[in-house]
Amino acid sequence: MHIVVTGATGALGAGVVEVLLARGAELHLPIVEAELSARATWRTDPRVHVTPLVSLDNDAHVAAFYGALPALWGSVHLVGGFAMAPIADTSLADLEKQWRLNTVTCFLACREAVKAIRKTGAGGRIVNVAARPVLVPTAGMIAYTAAKAGVAAITQALAAEVAADQIGVNAIVPSIIDTAANRAAMPDADHATWPKPREIAETIAFLASKDNALTNGTLVPVYGRA
Repeated sequence: MHIVVTGATGALGAGVVEVLLARGAELHLPIVEAELSARATWRTDPRVHVTPLVSLDNDAHVAAFYGALPALWGSVHLVGGFAMAPIADTSLADLEKQWRLNTVTCFLACREAVKAIRKTGAGGRIVNVAARPVLVPTAGMIAYTAAKAGVAAITQALAAEVAADQIGVNAIVPSIIDTAANRAAMPDADHATWPKPREIAETIAFLASKDNALTNGTLVPVYGRA
């Protein structure tokens, strides 16, 4: 079963790769060239195929990547970015950057994944990543929230569009994920309440699997105990 995972060099990406490999998937990872040196145990696994890309918001490069894949079952889109600032301190450039990092990368990957999965005629699964502020209004992150709201809208609209192709489309909605970077940024927080990358990865793996016959067009909260 061939599955794409974008954003595989991040903390959540590493967990998703680990879980999908444990479930027997063969993975295709488009990695931005600047991140190719990232160390990971999966780099020596023969079931992992890494393709360097200049950027995942480049229309032609993303299309070429998906167009060269073997028969594709699923595509998991983890790549994105975060920014936090009051609206008075948020420039148009800040908003556009979040839009490209989150919404554009999701759109391009979804579009090309649909084309690739349709070629098989066997259906498939797409999983995106929205964010809790989309569902729970949160101050101080307008650009990020707007960009992730775009991801949520793409997810639900696309699910309706490709349901007849037996392609399921869902998005997880995490709160603050328990990563080393987030702990460093918020040392006084209660880290025990944050969802762990491996835990979220298990949810993603289910949504991307054939076992998921019913959940479609859904924004799935993975908040932990926060």
